[in-house]
Amino acid sequence: MIDADLVAQVATTTGLSPAEATRVAEDVLAWYREPVEDYVRRRHATLRTYGRRNEEIYAQIVAELGERLVAAPELTERQVRRVIYG
Repeated sequence: MIDADLVAQVATTTGLSPAEATRVAEDVLAWYREPVEDYVRRRHATLRTYGRRNEEIYAQIVAELGERLVAAPELTERQVRRVIYG
């Protein structure tokens, strides 16, 4: 169940209907609830699509994890590599 105050705030500040505000709030919360391992794998796949090298990707993912709104635990580049490749 989503927080009614959050929905009201989103609706008030954006002009969205309560149903639309609920959907937006749910989407944003789902984004930040993504498990760290899923985030690492998803970002690795995305960055590989753009031709980035693994060494660059590992460093970028480590930096991104520290900047997330709800910061993930700190991972080393080696830990990132292990999440991706096991």
